[in-house]
Amino acid sequence: MSLKDTLKRPVTALAGGALLAALLPATNAFAAASVNKGDTTWMLVATALVVFMTVPGLAMFYGGLVRSKNVLSVLMQVFVIFSLLAVLWVIYGYSLAFTNGNAFIGGFDKAFLNGVTISTMAATFSKETYIPEFAYLAFQLTFAAITPALIVGAFAERMKFSAVLIFMVIWFTFSYLPMAHMVWWWAGPDCFTLSPDAIDTVKACVGEAAATDFLAKLAAAADDAAKATVLADYASAVNAANGFLFNKGALDFAGGSVVHINAGVAGLVCAIMLGKRLGLGKESMAPHNLTVAGIGTGMLLLGWFGFNAGSNLESNGLTALVIVNTILGAAAATLTWCLGEWVTRRHASFLGAASGMVAGLVAITPACGWVGPMSAIVIGALAGIICLFAVVWLKAKLGYDDALDVFGVHGIGGIAGALLTGIFVNPNWSGGWQGMGVTDYLATDTSTKIAEYSLGTQMTAQIYGVVIAVVLSAVVSFVACLICKYTVGLRVEEQDERQGLDITSHNERAYN
Repeated sequence: MSLKDTLKRPVTALAGGALLAALLPATNAFAAASVNKGDTTWMLVATALVVFMTVPGLAMFYGGLVRSKNVLSVLMQVFVIFSLLAVLWVIYGYSLAFTNGNAFIGGFDKAFLNGVTISTMAATFSKETYIPEFAYLAFQLTFAAITPALIVGAFAERMKFSAVLIFMVIWFTFSYLPMAHMVWWWAGPDCFTLSPDAIDTVKACVGEAAATDFLAKLAAAADDAAKATVLADYASAVNAANGFLFNKGALDFAGGSVVHINAGVAGLVCAIMLGKRLGLGKESMAPHNLTVAGIGTGMLLLGWFGFNAGSNLESNGLTALVIVNTILGAAAATLTWCLGEWVTRRHASFLGAASGMVAGLVAITPACGWVGPMSAIVIGALAGIICLFAVVWLKAKLGYDDALDVFGVHGIGGIAGALLTGIFVNPNWSGGWQGMGVTDYLATDTSTKIAEYSLGTQMTAQIYGVVIAVVLSAVVSFVACLICKYTVGLRVEEQDERQGLDITSHNERAYN
């Protein structure tokens, strides 16, 4: 079992090996590890919830928002993308995202699930607490599968099915996997105890030679200051293999940058390169079935509990807080979107309410495990207004045809959520405003001690995460579209687009 397993909670206090005053107590001596059955059960439920939010949730949400002649094409794209990415995940995706490699991408040690068995374990965020590696692998599979499927909404009704599949393979490999590795790959909590009683763990974390050297230096340290120096060097060695953005301290609890900014920017690039739908501005492009879209929205809300709360990897009080924050973020954004419509248009629409709910879910995703409930309301409320502005004004101003507002909701909402996370993570506030802060796993009194908070430092880290997600996704998406354009072609023929993709691409009709 490797203790340097797949985890998703940045520890900014450790990025430079700072704040190390003394050894963590190691009274348990890292006895033979076993999985936590309660945590495992929760993770399997969370995995099922994320599958549910993709198929049928996302498929129905998008399907209801397009015209009737293109319903099946959207459902087909979501279903097949999910299936394609699930297979690619176990062939090489899991290995590249969640094994040691370098700061930007992992390696092929677990390609084709090499070494993954029913006995191997993945660490959680608590010391000596594990879940089966298959449970973690399956949970992350659902993230890898839904993220590319989100992009479908941007180019709906006009992209060739063959081009969709080629684009997704390229984008998944060169945009999603590096982002997942950079943001979420780290050594794990058990690695941050340097003690002779934990020799096997230390060896697993830094290698046998380095472990022997660090333990010898620790034994020879004459005072606390000397021990602190050894611990600082050890922390640097442990963190050397972490993802680039993880070591920068970028906080992304459940996918603000990895999922939403990443997919949103890809959607924008695709929409621009494909051009506008035929008849846009002249023909009705109204959703053909808002009832179906509404059902899909409800499925997304339910599935999002697995998406966000499952990212805690454990079943505890923080998991419950994440669920509360997810509800409040979605609710607040729904209200402010409707309020914005009422102020600007003198009526609130159901489409606006559904869009606001998704915008709130997107914005609270990076923050859900870092903030208090009152902060979640503010984040959601701001997201509703910001995303409404992006969908109504920004899209019209720039003139791109993002069919289902993937960039306006996921891209802009993800950026807003990522930046607001840096503000509201502050642990020095009180009551429902108090942020969770960042865990210092090398604290002398408890492994859950919170590190000092700096607004400037944290916001710098958040901006790093946003900028890298935007640039990486934009470049990869642009190249992927070019490859599709000059191989199979990017856009369907004009006659096929007018007739509808259901019949011309799949020889089926949704309605008779």
